[in-house]
Amino acid sequence: MNPLGPLIIQSNLEILIEVNHERYEEARDAIAPFTELIKSPEYLHTYKISHLSLWNAASAGLTPDEVLARLEEFGKFETPAAVVVEVQEYMSRYGRLKLYKKGKSLILEAEDEAMLMGIQRNKSVATYLGKKIDEHRISVPLALRGHIKMALTNTGFPVQDLAGYVEGEALNIELRTHLLDSGDEFKLRQYQQEAAQVFYASGSEKGGSGVIVLPCGSGKTIIGMATMALVKTRTLILTPNITAARQWIRELIDKTNLTEDQVTEYSGEVKQIGPVTVATYQILTQRRGKDSKELTYFDIFSQHRWGLMIYDEVHLLPAPVFRMSAEMQATRRLGLTATLVREDGKETEVFSLIGPKKYDIPWRVLESQGWIAKAICSEIRIPMDTNLKMKYAMAEMREKIRIASCNPQKIKITKQILNHHQDPTDRVLIIGQYLDQLDDFAAEYDIPLITGKTKNKDRDILYSAFRNGEITSLIVSKVGNFAIDLPDANILIQVSGTFGSRQEEAQRLGRVLRPKKDGRSAYFYTLVSRDSREQEFSMNRQLFLTEQGYTYNIVSPELGEEIDFLEEIKQGD
Repeated sequence: MNPLGPLIIQSNLEILIEVNHERYEEARDAIAPFTELIKSPEYLHTYKISHLSLWNAASAGLTPDEVLARLEEFGKFETPAAVVVEVQEYMSRYGRLKLYKKGKSLILEAEDEAMLMGIQRNKSVATYLGKKIDEHRISVPLALRGHIKMALTNTGFPVQDLAGYVEGEALNIELRTHLLDSGDEFKLRQYQQEAAQVFYASGSEKGGSGVIVLPCGSGKTIIGMATMALVKTRTLILTPNITAARQWIRELIDKTNLTEDQVTEYSGEVKQIGPVTVATYQILTQRRGKDSKELTYFDIFSQHRWGLMIYDEVHLLPAPVFRMSAEMQATRRLGLTATLVREDGKETEVFSLIGPKKYDIPWRVLESQGWIAKAICSEIRIPMDTNLKMKYAMAEMREKIRIASCNPQKIKITKQILNHHQDPTDRVLIIGQYLDQLDDFAAEYDIPLITGKTKNKDRDILYSAFRNGEITSLIVSKVGNFAIDLPDANILIQVSGTFGSRQEEAQRLGRVLRPKKDGRSAYFYTLVSRDSREQEFSMNRQLFLTEQGYTYNIVSPELGEEIDFLEEIKQGD
């Protein structure tokens, strides 16, 4: 207990933290590994301790005593007894059940007889169990390794998977010391090397499975390649789209000794299996027919001896890919993501089927070290004119968000933002949710537009033109939320989004976080209609970034007002 501490710890497992306290940042970083941010108003932020956050902390090596010591150090009052019990109870559950391999079967071992009996009586778990061996152990069919892990996690008793992994076909993978394209020296940053080593050192020989959480722009692809160079085995890489797949292929050829014939693409356009195969989630979830539940290409991938699977943007995993993850548990799995937040609440399935969080670093720590750009975030609350207010008031609830999101005043405000960023080296992305709105922006400013309907060949041409400076502005739909490599983009204007998606907000900021050659800051503008559902959703969208230490300048101009505050925002750099 520390009467001058910044935390108020409550019996319901919520923690209030004083934002203006001198030890705010220190306390926030101390509790981040075992909490989740829930609310972030101006002066008091609310965090919550969840079972999943405690299990992730336990799997990363944090002990209950260390968690309680941090609460004691920063807590203004004594930690409630209920919180102490919950932390000790749920963190201790991780590892009380162990799963290991013996011969051609798996063995589930419980800490005591009572625990095993409880598991056998649980209907959601019992369907995956085999014969009882003794009072501590019971067999599990090899093919049900993923299913039993998910079922046990859902009952509140996550199992520690010690069953090991099959050896995939050996593949000599080495990182280059100089880039193939430019000849520049190439070496891993310290945290990239640490992340790959943590994954490689966990579990059995040649590593276990788990998730690496690092901000966009920090080089998660490089961590994936570093891991491949450690494991040295046939690898399947799953990505969100063709653009991401082709970026992986370019990076692998540029930064490793792999040749073009060793790295293949498996997508809707190209279907080749190679020693390293880069596929899209979409191709994996494609069904044989409209009403069929059978996945067209699942068997093709599952019959190969992969030694490593990499899930890029693991937080985006579609439900059918969880099936693949459940059935390929004998393969090492590495998940890469900027945020484990899932709006569908499937974080526990990522924990069960891909693995626990193995490594993460707060975004602002990497910013302070210069590995990602400093970001200045602003929310501009724009009024609706009289006619739009009336239309909004009369609309059904779901239509209200679209009306507010497509407020025509956003075009005028965007023009003012663009006028304030006139440096010839500025690279601007305008991103939004609604295609008709984006069409209006493209017509108004004569800026190229990329949507889901844009052919991949045309997308590649526009992205390349943006990278080499032929064009300095791009408008993108939600296809630009992730996995586009535009390192010089330093200004992003978000004109509409997906309801209250924290995940999307983080991904969009990530589009401008790659460090700039001249050390310039990145600017992230979110435009919302004032006093609307869109403004409410915006507050929720910002939760994850607030947890990472970002603050938003809130600006609320009147109708038709020139926003001279933008100059103040720039000078605040």
